[in-house]
Formats: sequence, C-alpha cells, structure tokens
Amino acid sequence: MTAVPDGPAGVPADPTVLHPMPGQPRVVLLKPLVTSPLIEVGDFTYYDDPDDPTAFETRNVLYHYGPERLVIGKFCALGEGVRFLMNGANHRMDGPSTFPFPIMGGSWSEHFDLITGLPGRGDTVVGNDVWFGHRSMVMAGVRIGHGAVIAAGSVVVDDVPDYAIVGGNPARVIRHRYDAADIARLLDLAWWDWPVDHLTAHLRTVMSGTVDALEAAAPKP
Repeated sequence: MTAVPDGPAGVPADPTVLHPMPGQPRVVLLKPLVTSPLIEVGDFTYYDDPDDPTAFETRNVLYHYGPERLVIGKFCALGEGVRFLMNGANHRMDGPSTFPFPIMGGSWSEHFDLITGLPGRGDTVVGNDVWFGHRSMVMAGVRIGHGAVIAAGSVVVDDVPDYAIVGGNPARVIRHRYDAADIARLLDLAWWDWPVDHLTAHLRTVMSGTVDALEAAAPKP
C-alpha cells in the first residue's frame, strides 16, 4: 500500500510556546515551563487548569524532595488537578507510629535518618500519548505505558500497560484500546518519534486512522 499524505504539510506547531492556544491561558505546554532538573517532559505535552497552570511544579508535583525523577513523554494530555505524589510523601510503617517526629525540630531532629533512610520506589515514568483525566493521581514510582488512558478521579498505584484504560481507586485495567498484535505494531511505529513535518502531513491518520493506515503513513527508511 502506498502512503498518501492527509494534505499539505503546512506549518507544524511550535513546542516551545508556553500557551499554545491563543486566548486560553489555562493551557500550557509543560516542556517550556518546568525548571526542575528532576522533571523531564516531552514535546507538546500540556496541562489544562483554569486557576494557575504555570504553578504545575509546585501544585501538581508534590513531596518532590528528590532524588527521584518525574519523566513524562511527548504528546500527553493532563486534565485539571492531575497530581503526581513523589517518594517524599512516604512515612515509616515498620514501627508502632507512622508520625514523622524528626521534622518537628528540637532534639527530635537528631533522628532524621529514620526518614531519609526510607526506601523509595524509584522514578515515576509516563510514556508518550497518555491522557490523564480530571483530578487523577499517580503515586510514586509508577510506570505508565504509551497510549494509556487514566480515567478521571483515578488513583494509580501500580504500573499501567501500554494502551490500557484504567480507572478507580485503586486504578484497575478496564480494557485495552487495541488487541495485543495491534499494540505491538503501534509501539513499533512509535508515531510520536516521527519527524514533525511528516507527522504534520499525516495528522488525520494519526488522530482517526486505522493501525493499517498508520503503518502505511510511517516514514520510510
């Protein structure tokens, strides 16, 4: 099958613009926004919030005392109130009390090793093309696969497979968007890594085409 472009390539969008939608200050691209060396975000991933989307690093990435990283891929859509709880939110549970006494100061602070020595779950990693619904929450150390959908209000405590739709508290797999064979094909095609000019020329296929059509539109080696 010969790939036919969806139309003129035109001018691709600019991934460095903070507010990509004119007149909509509630939408920000995260890559040009974030400053923390512990947060990495791919091109065109956006956050939507009517209050202050530019405060994403402090309002939406919580308890990020390091050194674990938050990595979010390209073309992800984050609805209002999405939260990432990092490893700093953990409390000890191996003794009678979970209370973090050392942070209260005084001589209690001499026991700070009881907090800093807590085991972490590692980096929180989100794949490409992931859609996060309104006020969903991701716990520390979770890995979310490419093409996944996180339903509104979900609390994600475990890893999410590629192209899975999850929901609930704790979030569970509701269904997969494609069967295993097509998921393997989609991962191999990795449209999010296509040159932006080629992606622009085949945008309609990427948004509404079949896996066969996407395969036909893929850049040729």
